[in-house]
Amino acid sequence: MIEVQDLTRRFGDHTAVDHVSFAVPRGQLLGFVGGNGAGKTTTMRMIMGLLQIHEGEVRWDGHEVTTADRRTFGYMPEERGLYPKQGIADQLVYLGRLHGMSRPDAQRATDEHLERFGLGDRAKDKLESLSLGNQQRVQIAAAVLSRPRVMILDEPFSGLDPASVDTMVDLLREHTRTGVPVLFSSHQLDLVDRLCDGLVVLSKGRVVAQGTADELRSRGPQRHRIVLGGDAGWVRSQPGLHVVDVDGAAALVELLEPGADRHLLTEALARGTVTEFARVRPNLSEIYREVTA
Repeated sequence: MIEVQDLTRRFGDHTAVDHVSFAVPRGQLLGFVGGNGAGKTTTMRMIMGLLQIHEGEVRWDGHEVTTADRRTFGYMPEERGLYPKQGIADQLVYLGRLHGMSRPDAQRATDEHLERFGLGDRAKDKLESLSLGNQQRVQIAAAVLSRPRVMILDEPFSGLDPASVDTMVDLLREHTRTGVPVLFSSHQLDLVDRLCDGLVVLSKGRVVAQGTADELRSRGPQRHRIVLGGDAGWVRSQPGLHVVDVDGAAALVELLEPGADRHLLTEALARGTVTEFARVRPNLSEIYREVTA
Protein backbone atom coordinates (compact mmCIF):
# COMPACT_ATOMS: atom_id res chain seq x y z
CA MET A 1 0.00 0.00 0.00
CA ILE A 2 0.92 3.66 -0.13
CA GLU A 3 0.92 5.42 3.24
CA VAL A 4 0.95 9.10 4.13
CA GLN A 5 2.16 9.73 7.68
CA ASP A 6 1.85 13.15 9.38
CA LEU A 7 2.45 14.96 6.10
CA THR A 8 2.90 18.69 6.65
CA ARG A 9 3.59 21.61 4.31
CA ARG A 10 3.85 25.31 5.09
CA PHE A 11 3.89 28.36 2.85
CA GLY A 12 5.38 31.10 5.00
CA ASP A 13 3.22 31.38 8.13
CA HIS A 14 0.36 29.41 6.54
CA THR A 15 0.14 25.66 7.16
CA ALA A 16 -1.51 24.29 4.02
CA VAL A 17 -1.29 20.62 5.06
CA ASP A 18 -1.25 19.86 8.77
CA HIS A 19 -0.11 16.37 9.86
CA VAL A 20 -2.24 14.51 7.32
CA SER A 21 -2.23 10.69 7.60
CA PHE A 22 -4.03 8.02 5.60
CA ALA A 23 -3.33 4.86 3.62
CA VAL A 24 -4.43 3.57 0.22
CA PRO A 25 -4.42 -0.26 0.32
CA ARG A 26 -3.64 -2.31 -2.74
CA GLY A 27 -6.54 -2.67 -5.12
CA GLN A 28 -8.64 0.10 -3.58
CA LEU A 29 -9.98 3.43 -4.78
CA LEU A 30 -9.70 6.17 -2.18
CA GLY A 31 -11.58 9.41 -2.72
CA PHE A 32 -9.89 12.60 -1.54
CA VAL A 33 -12.59 15.15 -0.73
CA GLY A 34 -12.41 18.77 0.39
CA GLY A 35 -13.23 22.30 -0.63
CA ASN A 36 -10.96 24.66 -2.54
CA GLY A 37 -7.87 25.34 -0.46
CA ALA A 38 -8.36 22.28 1.76
CA GLY A 39 -4.90 20.92 0.90
CA LYS A 40 -5.72 18.09 -1.53
CA THR A 41 -3.50 19.19 -4.41
CA THR A 42 -0.63 20.13 -2.09
CA THR A 43 -0.79 16.68 -0.49
CA MET A 44 -0.75 14.97 -3.89
CA ARG A 45 2.21 17.04 -5.02
CA MET A 46 4.15 16.04 -1.92
CA ILE A 47 3.34 12.38 -2.55
CA MET A 48 4.76 12.76 -6.05
CA GLY A 49 7.86 14.63 -4.85
CA LEU A 50 6.88 17.88 -6.60
CA LEU A 51 6.76 19.82 -3.33
CA GLN A 52 9.13 19.55 -0.39
CA ILE A 53 7.73 17.77 2.67
CA HIS A 54 8.29 19.83 5.81
CA GLU A 55 7.22 17.09 8.24
CA GLY A 56 6.13 13.46 7.91
CA GLU A 57 6.80 10.98 5.14
CA VAL A 58 5.30 8.99 2.29
CA ARG A 59 5.81 5.21 2.39
CA TRP A 60 5.39 2.62 -0.34
CA ASP A 61 5.29 -1.08 0.51
CA GLY A 62 6.73 -0.45 3.96
CA HIS A 63 9.66 1.81 3.03
CA GLU A 64 10.05 5.52 2.49
CA VAL A 65 9.17 6.29 -1.10
CA THR A 66 12.12 6.91 -3.43
CA THR A 67 12.54 8.75 -6.71
CA ALA A 68 12.75 5.37 -8.44
CA ASP A 69 9.42 4.36 -6.87
CA ARG A 70 7.78 7.57 -8.04
CA ARG A 71 8.83 6.87 -11.62
CA THR A 72 6.45 3.92 -11.54
CA PHE A 73 3.52 6.06 -10.33
CA GLY A 74 0.85 7.42 -12.63
CA TYR A 75 0.09 11.09 -11.92
CA MET A 76 -2.59 13.38 -13.28
CA PRO A 77 -1.96 16.96 -12.10
CA GLU A 78 -4.59 19.57 -11.38
CA GLU A 79 -3.03 21.80 -14.03
CA ARG A 80 -2.89 19.61 -17.12
CA GLY A 81 0.61 19.23 -18.51
CA LEU A 82 0.40 18.07 -22.12
CA TYR A 83 1.70 19.93 -25.15
CA PRO A 84 -1.11 21.74 -27.02
CA LYS A 85 0.68 22.02 -30.38
CA GLN A 86 2.01 18.45 -30.50
CA GLY A 87 0.25 15.47 -32.05
CA ILE A 88 -1.77 13.43 -29.54
CA ALA A 89 -0.31 10.00 -30.29
CA ASP A 90 3.26 11.29 -30.60
CA GLN A 91 3.27 12.79 -27.13
CA LEU A 92 1.58 9.78 -25.53
CA VAL A 93 4.24 7.51 -27.05
CA TYR A 94 6.91 9.92 -25.82
CA LEU A 95 5.48 9.93 -22.28
CA GLY A 96 5.24 6.14 -22.31
CA ARG A 97 8.90 5.88 -23.24
CA LEU A 98 9.81 8.26 -20.39
CA HIS A 99 8.22 5.66 -18.09
CA GLY A 100 10.49 2.96 -19.52
CA MET A 101 8.23 1.44 -22.16
CA SER A 102 9.67 0.29 -25.48
CA ARG A 103 8.46 2.20 -28.55
CA PRO A 104 6.29 -0.70 -29.81
CA ASP A 105 4.71 -1.17 -26.36
CA ALA A 106 4.11 2.57 -25.99
CA GLN A 107 2.57 2.74 -29.45
CA ARG A 108 0.35 -0.26 -28.76
CA ALA A 109 -0.84 1.19 -25.44
CA THR A 110 -1.44 4.59 -27.06
CA ASP A 111 -3.58 3.09 -29.83
CA GLU A 112 -5.55 1.02 -27.30
CA HIS A 113 -6.34 3.95 -25.00
CA LEU A 114 -7.21 6.37 -27.76
CA GLU A 115 -9.62 3.84 -29.24
CA ARG A 116 -11.12 3.25 -25.83
CA PHE A 117 -11.82 6.94 -25.37
CA GLY A 118 -13.23 7.33 -28.88
CA LEU A 119 -10.21 9.25 -30.16
CA GLY A 120 -8.66 6.69 -32.48
CA ASP A 121 -9.38 8.82 -35.56
CA ARG A 122 -7.81 11.90 -33.93
CA ALA A 123 -4.43 10.33 -33.12
CA LYS A 124 -2.46 12.65 -35.42
CA ASP A 125 -4.34 15.82 -34.47
CA LYS A 126 -2.79 18.47 -32.26
CA LEU A 127 -4.07 18.48 -28.69
CA GLU A 128 -5.30 22.09 -28.99
CA SER A 129 -7.72 21.05 -31.74
CA LEU A 130 -9.71 18.91 -29.30
CA SER A 131 -12.54 20.00 -27.04
CA LEU A 132 -11.70 20.42 -23.35
CA GLY A 133 -13.45 17.14 -22.58
CA ASN A 134 -11.40 15.27 -25.17
CA GLN A 135 -8.20 16.91 -23.93
CA GLN A 136 -9.12 15.53 -20.52
CA ARG A 137 -9.41 12.04 -22.01
CA VAL A 138 -5.91 12.33 -23.46
CA GLN A 139 -4.57 13.46 -20.07
CA ILE A 140 -6.15 10.41 -18.44
CA ALA A 141 -4.56 8.16 -21.07
CA ALA A 142 -1.18 9.72 -20.29
CA ALA A 143 -1.59 8.91 -16.58
CA VAL A 144 -2.46 5.22 -17.06
CA LEU A 145 -0.58 4.39 -20.27
CA SER A 146 2.41 2.70 -18.64
CA ARG A 147 0.31 0.55 -16.28
CA PRO A 148 1.62 2.30 -13.14
CA ARG A 149 1.94 0.64 -9.74
CA VAL A 150 0.16 3.56 -8.03
CA MET A 151 -2.22 6.19 -9.42
CA ILE A 152 -2.47 9.72 -8.03
CA LEU A 153 -5.21 11.58 -9.92
CA ASP A 154 -6.19 15.19 -9.20
CA GLU A 155 -9.78 15.84 -10.35
CA PRO A 156 -9.69 13.19 -13.12
CA PHE A 157 -13.44 13.43 -13.83
CA SER A 158 -13.54 17.20 -14.30
CA GLY A 159 -15.08 18.11 -17.66
CA LEU A 160 -16.06 14.56 -18.62
CA ASP A 161 -19.52 13.70 -19.92
CA PRO A 162 -21.40 10.79 -18.25
CA ALA A 163 -20.30 8.25 -20.90
CA SER A 164 -16.65 9.20 -20.47
CA VAL A 165 -17.01 9.00 -16.67
CA ASP A 166 -18.26 5.43 -17.03
CA THR A 167 -15.33 4.59 -19.32
CA MET A 168 -12.91 6.10 -16.82
CA VAL A 169 -14.49 4.19 -13.94
CA ASP A 170 -14.18 0.91 -15.85
CA LEU A 171 -10.54 1.70 -16.62
CA LEU A 172 -9.70 2.43 -12.99
CA ARG A 173 -11.45 -0.72 -11.84
CA GLU A 174 -9.36 -2.78 -14.26
CA HIS A 175 -6.24 -1.42 -12.58
CA THR A 176 -7.49 -1.90 -9.01
CA ARG A 177 -8.34 -5.53 -9.84
CA THR A 178 -4.62 -6.07 -10.46
CA GLY A 179 -3.79 -4.57 -7.04
CA VAL A 180 -3.05 -0.96 -7.99
CA PRO A 181 -3.95 1.57 -5.25
CA VAL A 182 -5.69 4.67 -6.62
CA LEU A 183 -6.01 8.03 -4.88
CA PHE A 184 -8.16 10.61 -6.62
CA SER A 185 -9.64 13.94 -5.67
CA SER A 186 -13.08 15.07 -6.76
CA HIS A 187 -15.78 17.62 -6.00
CA GLN A 188 -18.42 15.22 -7.37
CA LEU A 189 -19.55 13.66 -4.10
CA ASP A 190 -22.19 11.46 -5.70
CA LEU A 191 -19.48 9.91 -7.85
CA VAL A 192 -17.18 9.41 -4.87
CA ASP A 193 -20.04 7.75 -2.99
CA ARG A 194 -20.73 5.37 -5.88
CA LEU A 195 -17.16 4.57 -6.80
CA CYS A 196 -14.86 4.62 -3.79
CA ASP A 197 -13.84 1.89 -1.36
CA GLY A 198 -13.04 4.62 1.14
CA LEU A 199 -12.67 8.37 1.43
CA VAL A 200 -10.65 10.99 3.26
CA VAL A 201 -12.23 14.37 3.99
CA LEU A 202 -9.88 17.34 4.30
CA SER A 203 -10.73 20.75 5.74
CA LYS A 204 -8.27 23.59 6.30
CA GLY A 205 -5.35 21.23 5.78
CA ARG A 206 -6.46 18.59 8.28
CA VAL A 207 -8.18 15.23 8.01
CA VAL A 208 -11.61 15.67 9.58
CA ALA A 209 -13.04 12.27 8.64
CA GLN A 210 -11.99 9.06 6.92
CA GLY A 211 -13.42 5.59 6.35
CA THR A 212 -15.98 4.01 4.06
CA ALA A 213 -19.12 5.96 3.23
CA ASP A 214 -21.13 3.55 5.38
CA GLU A 215 -18.76 4.04 8.32
CA LEU A 216 -19.09 7.82 8.05
CA ARG A 217 -22.87 7.54 7.83
CA SER A 218 -22.96 5.41 10.98
CA ARG A 219 -21.11 8.13 12.93
CA GLY A 220 -23.64 10.78 12.00
CA PRO A 221 -26.97 11.56 13.67
CA GLN A 222 -29.64 8.83 13.57
CA ARG A 223 -32.65 10.18 11.75
CA HIS A 224 -36.02 8.56 11.09
CA ARG A 225 -38.94 9.56 8.93
CA ILE A 226 -42.44 8.80 10.15
CA VAL A 227 -45.63 9.22 8.14
CA LEU A 228 -48.96 9.05 9.96
CA GLY A 229 -52.63 8.87 9.06
CA GLY A 230 -53.15 12.37 10.46
CA ASP A 231 -51.22 15.48 11.44
CA ALA A 232 -47.75 14.79 12.89
CA GLY A 233 -47.44 17.99 14.92
CA TRP A 234 -47.71 16.09 18.23
CA VAL A 235 -44.27 14.54 17.55
CA ARG A 236 -42.68 17.80 18.72
CA SER A 237 -43.65 17.01 22.31
CA GLN A 238 -42.06 13.57 22.42
CA PRO A 239 -38.99 13.07 24.68
CA GLY A 240 -35.56 12.00 23.43
CA LEU A 241 -36.04 13.50 19.96
CA HIS A 242 -35.01 16.52 17.96
CA VAL A 243 -37.65 17.26 15.35
CA VAL A 244 -35.87 18.32 12.18
CA ASP A 245 -39.03 18.93 10.16
CA VAL A 246 -42.79 18.42 10.25
CA ASP A 247 -44.83 18.61 7.06
CA GLY A 248 -48.47 17.63 7.53
CA ALA A 249 -48.59 13.90 8.25
CA ALA A 250 -44.81 13.43 7.88
CA ALA A 251 -42.02 14.19 10.34
CA LEU A 252 -38.24 13.87 10.23
CA VAL A 253 -36.72 13.30 13.67
CA GLU A 254 -33.24 12.88 15.06
CA LEU A 255 -32.74 10.45 17.94
CA LEU A 256 -31.08 11.96 21.00
CA GLU A 257 -31.55 9.05 23.40
CA PRO A 258 -31.40 5.24 23.02
CA GLY A 259 -34.86 3.75 22.57
CA ALA A 260 -36.50 7.03 21.53
CA ASP A 261 -37.44 5.48 18.18
CA ARG A 262 -39.37 2.66 19.88
CA HIS A 263 -41.20 5.08 22.16
CA LEU A 264 -42.13 7.23 19.17
CA LEU A 265 -43.48 4.29 17.19
CA THR A 266 -45.45 2.98 20.19
CA GLU A 267 -47.05 6.37 20.72
CA ALA A 268 -47.82 6.76 17.01
CA LEU A 269 -49.54 3.36 16.82
CA ALA A 270 -51.59 4.20 19.91
CA ARG A 271 -52.80 7.38 18.20
CA GLY A 272 -53.74 5.82 14.87
CA THR A 273 -52.28 4.71 11.53
CA VAL A 274 -48.56 4.65 10.72
CA THR A 275 -47.89 4.32 6.97
CA GLU A 276 -44.11 4.69 7.11
CA PHE A 277 -41.39 4.49 9.73
CA ALA A 278 -37.84 4.17 8.43
CA ARG A 279 -34.23 5.11 9.10
CA VAL A 280 -33.04 7.93 6.84
CA ARG A 281 -29.51 7.41 5.57
CA PRO A 282 -27.69 10.71 4.99
CA ASN A 283 -26.06 11.17 1.62
CA LEU A 284 -22.39 11.98 1.28
CA SER A 285 -23.06 15.68 0.73
CA GLU A 286 -24.81 15.89 4.10
CA ILE A 287 -21.95 14.04 5.81
CA TYR A 288 -19.43 16.33 4.14
CA ARG A 289 -21.22 19.48 5.29
CA GLU A 290 -21.44 18.12 8.82
CA VAL A 291 -17.76 17.15 9.25
CA THR A 292 -16.43 20.33 7.61
CA ALA A 293 -18.72 22.78 9.42
